[in-house]
Amino acid sequence: MGWSDWRQVEEFKLTDIVYEKRHLDRGGGAARITINRPDRLNAFTDHTVDEMSIAFDDASHDHSIGVIVLTGAGDRAFSSGGDVQWEAGGGLRRQFYHAHPPNHMLRMCRKPVIAAVKGYAIGGGNHLAYCCDFTIAAENAIFGQNGPRVASPADGYPVAYLTRVIGAKRAREMWMLCRRYNAQQALDMGLVNAVVPLAEIEREVERWCEEILALNPTCLEVLKASFDSDIDYMAGAFGRLSSLMAPDFFDGPDPKEAADSFFAKRAPDFWQFRKPQNPRRGP
Repeated sequence: MGWSDWRQVEEFKLTDIVYEKRHLDRGGGAARITINRPDRLNAFTDHTVDEMSIAFDDASHDHSIGVIVLTGAGDRAFSSGGDVQWEAGGGLRRQFYHAHPPNHMLRMCRKPVIAAVKGYAIGGGNHLAYCCDFTIAAENAIFGQNGPRVASPADGYPVAYLTRVIGAKRAREMWMLCRRYNAQQALDMGLVNAVVPLAEIEREVERWCEEILALNPTCLEVLKASFDSDIDYMAGAFGRLSSLMAPDFFDGPDPKEAADSFFAKRAPDFWQFRKPQNPRRGP
């Protein structure tokens, strides 16, 4: 069994991602979507996500493709989530009300998706990785969330789905404490399927693709849809809780303090905006 070389899909003029396909000598093929912003640790903007949606839609409807690989350019990062400079310029608001939420693209994709994680998978990069059907990590992978640290009030199924992956206690720990986890810790808690040396990750992902492509593609599509239907009720909550609980958040001081502290390389001081109130008196 042999593979053709990766060939870039020239039909689309893409700048933030690299979109490629390859096929087995006998059987189906694989598509690979690479977030190509290594100078920004593969952080994404709305433009990046728009391009990802184009590639996922094309691969999902290509009958010759049986599996999709999602990865990041270089060895330093899978993705560090939303680009902080973009977020500081109004991108944080657009991220929460984007027409193509990244996790939604994964959930609606018909083909199994493998996350190939090298280096940092932080914030949006982390929940992109755990929302994929399978996650293969290199030994240098680091996982974690950033929401409360950078004043990004994530809500809905990208948060809630993690309880299905690693359990409620671990999920709350990861999201609410913003701790970092190495590849072995991620494997132990069920966040990833396998850990391999950095030099071997491409071959390991190739083996997983071969195993998937040896099976009936229609059955796999039905199985993926069946698993994803378990979280359908969560999808409508995306952005709703933030809008209800903190409708003016993006115009308030917290996002500005998060951006200012990031660029100044200091710890944020969110409590400076919360003055003590008079205690309630009894009747």
